Amino acid sequence: MMDGEKIIKLVTHNGSFHADDIFSSAVFALLFQRDGKEYKIFRTRDKEIIENGDIVFDVGGIYDPAKDLFDHHQTGGAGKRENGIEYASFGLVWKKYGVELCGDQKSADLLDTRIVAPIDANDNGQNLISFDHEISPYFIQSALLSMRPTWLEADLDIDEMFLKSVEMAKNILEREIIHTKAFVLAEEKVLAVYENTEDKRILVLDKDYPFDFSAEVLPETFFVIYPRKSDQFWGAKAVRKNSKSFGNRKDFPKDWAGLMNEDIVKSSGVNDAVFCHRALFLAVAKSKEGAVALAKKTLE
Repeated sequence: MMDGEKIIKLVTHNGSFHADDIFSSAVFALLFQRDGKEYKIFRTRDKEIIENGDIVFDVGGIYDPAKDLFDHHQTGGAGKRENGIEYASFGLVWKKYGVELCGDQKSADLLDTRIVAPIDANDNGQNLISFDHEISPYFIQSALLSMRPTWLEADLDIDEMFLKSVEMAKNILEREIIHTKAFVLAEEKVLAVYENTEDKRILVLDKDYPFDFSAEVLPETFFVIYPRKSDQFWGAKAVRKNSKSFGNRKDFPKDWAGLMNEDIVKSSGVNDAVFCHRALFLAVAKSKEGAVALAKKTLE
């Protein structure tokens, strides 16, 4: 990095902006603000300004991380991940600075999978999903594209909208880092419970830890019991077949679907049962023992 006493010149392209250059800017903005360093973003294609930039990304035609040059538009691109997703500038920046921003390699790797690689793929024209319906998902890229001035907004400054978009990306990235680090810690705690549980079909947690990863690493578990922060009740949640789908290893009984209060008590035989989601992935009781009973009855 450059000396903190001078203003660090960040250079990217002008004109239309994308999630790639916006999130690359956000990485450096978060790093420099945390470290008390001053910086300025220059949006240009002027060769002289590019050559005199301290950090250049998504423009310039060169990838050289040792010199803080992070473009991917040159012939041959800038490489690809083991999974085949090509690097765009956000990924190149993240590869060098992600761990520094997150504080640990595992969080940086998870965030690469969760947000960096998908943005890179979109920027490079690589499809990650197929559409089975007439509508398409709304991606983070879609939100940022909405920040571009339309043809009806001639008085709206595109550079000003770019900087507003960077602020949005900073907030998102900052929150994603917080969630990811909490997820990593939760994984350790859930795995510890798993290792110390005799009947691994049902895990009982002391807090509402995220456990979406459980389908991949807890092969014997069907239900996870946890305290609900929202209402002080206890939830029994089905483990998905995999973390990228809504299919469960085992659904709650069909005749419980959508039942509440007295109806779910009568149908389940659990005295303090509160409700069962109509999609059969969640049942709730007033006590931990009740939630465990709902899961056990489902496994009978």
